[in-house]
Order: sequence, then structure tokens, then C-alpha cells
Amino acid sequence: MTEPLDLDHLKQWIGRSAEAADIVTAQLTKGLRATLFQDIGEPVTGDIAPYTVHWCLGQPVFPHDQLGPDGHPTRGGFLPPVPLPRRMWAGGEVQFIDPLRVGDLATRVSTITDVSLKSGSTGQLCFVAVEHIVSTPRGVAIRERQDIVYRDMGGAQPAPAKAPPPPPAAQHSESHVSDPVLLFRYSALTFNGHRIHYDRDYVTKVEGYPGLVFHGPLQAALLVEFAAKLKGKPPAKFAYRGVQPLFEGGEFSVNANDKDGGLELWTANAERQPTMKGTATW
Repeated sequence: MTEPLDLDHLKQWIGRSAEAADIVTAQLTKGLRATLFQDIGEPVTGDIAPYTVHWCLGQPVFPHDQLGPDGHPTRGGFLPPVPLPRRMWAGGEVQFIDPLRVGDLATRVSTITDVSLKSGSTGQLCFVAVEHIVSTPRGVAIRERQDIVYRDMGGAQPAPAKAPPPPPAAQHSESHVSDPVLLFRYSALTFNGHRIHYDRDYVTKVEGYPGLVFHGPLQAALLVEFAAKLKGKPPAKFAYRGVQPLFEGGEFSVNANDKDGGLELWTANAERQPTMKGTATW
């Protein structure tokens, strides 16, 4: 049985900070470009890396015996010890100030800014908001808020109460195929041990999903790169949120509509139903 949530105890983590540093290498840039369906090229010092390369940098590394059954580090440490077993990246907002380049030493300062509880269709939810500031010797490059959600194990896929709405029409769209290799590559680039992305027995038999789960940040990264391709430069601000899981094994699309000088963006599954929505502004 899941432990009861003690919000007052969890709120003691608000204000806690951690710092990490890493170098944007040519090899990392090549790997991320390949994973984001871009031309790989031969990156050299000073070349702009993919705009969300910071999600691959300075990732926490724990000994194997400190990992939980889901492949994440056991509860505690920097993030509060939320007793709910499922942890997902729910959404966030990114401000792109100065692109990270090959050869940059990037320093990230992360601070927990909020812990809150809500009730959802699958039970109690705990949201943890984390602020990240990524800097290089040139100054601040990225400001970001990440929203992490924890929830109980039951009810991964509740039956829909009604038929889904008609899929939205897209002015701009491109399609790709989500397969286990794509998900494995992104897990490797981000040193993400979460088993829902690569262990089919675990994700189907323990967590009850129908297949491997597509990473939230990978969807967000594809939306950012699509926005930058359409406008010729990265957005000044990108806000996004997951709306339903996206699974491997079929076609998915990256979509955009022009709106008020910016873009409304979304990824969609094979049925063209949105799985993550975002807004980009310049």
C-alpha cells in the first residue's frame, strides 16, 4: 500500500538547490541530432547544438544498488521523497536566451520551487515544480520550469467515458515512426534508467501500459526543433504539457498552427489525437 502523503513534510524540500556542470560535446550533438531526425553532420566547436541539449547534460548518476524497481533513483536526495510509485514529466516552460554550442561548459542550478497535491481520475497526484537556470561563460543560456507529477500505480489506462473529439487540423506537420530504438537512444542520451521506456515486460505487466512509453522531453524536444525550423530561429519561450501517453510501435506526428505571431504545437499518435501540446512565442 502506498504511504500517506504528508504535504507539510514534502514542502520542506521547497528552496532546496543542486548544481551540475557538463560539456556540450560533438559526439553528444551528433547523437541528439540523429535522435531528433536531423542531419547529423560533423559538429565542430562553436556549432549550435539542438536547442534542448541541456536535457542531456549533467544528469544525476547513482550506484546501481540505489535504484528503485522502476529504474529511477530511490526516493529522496534532491527531489522530495514522494511515496507515490509513478513519476512522469508532466510539462513545463523553457526560455531560450542563448543557444548552447559545441565546446560550451554548461552549468545548471536547479531549485525546487513548489510541491502541491491534486486529485485526478487515477487518484491523488503530487506535483513538484523545479526551476533550472543553465549558464555558460557567456551568461545565462536557458531558464526553465519543469513540472514533475507523481501518482499511484492503479489505472494506467482508464476506459474513456466518450469517443475522442475529432483530431485537430494542422497547417504544418511531419510524421515519424516511434520504435524501441528511438526510445532507447533518447534514454541513453539523457542517462534515463526509467524502465517504462525500454523494458516491455515491466511497463506492461507492472505498470499496466499497452507498450513502451515515449519520453515527455523527447516529444517536447521535437516540438521545439519543429518550431525553430518553421520560424528560422528558436522560440524565446516554449510552454508545454502532456495530455496523454504516446506509445512506441506506430506512426506519430509533430504538428503546428500559426497563431498571433507564434505557434501552437502538438505531438499526436497514429489516430492523430494530441499527446503533448505546446505554445511557442518569439
